[in-house]
Amino acid sequence: MYDAGLAARLDDIMAGMLEMDVTHMFGGCGFLMNGNMCAGIWNNQLVIRIGVDGWVAIKDHPHVQPMDLTGRVMKGWAMIDPEGLAEDEDLQRYVDMAIMFCAGLPPK
Repeated sequence: MYDAGLAARLDDIMAGMLEMDVTHMFGGCGFLMNGNMCAGIWNNQLVIRIGVDGWVAIKDHPHVQPMDLTGRVMKGWAMIDPEGLAEDEDLQRYVDMAIMFCAGLPPK
């Protein structure tokens, strides 16, 4: 089960973005931008797709860790613990990184 409160906060941010779709996957929810996974929730953590450069930029931030759901780290993705998302500005900053990265990807 994923954090419904975090899902509602993400929904507020993504509302009105025509290229964004919500899907349920892997026991969580995901936001797809033009068919590409952009952000999502797994358990109580925010998952963002930010590319390798984005990962390098935030890897030392508190409450940020590499995305690893299966024992294998996914490069260019990050997971942010709830403590790193306490303020709406923090959530917005991480989501903006994902949106900016995914905006440069070709549509699927």
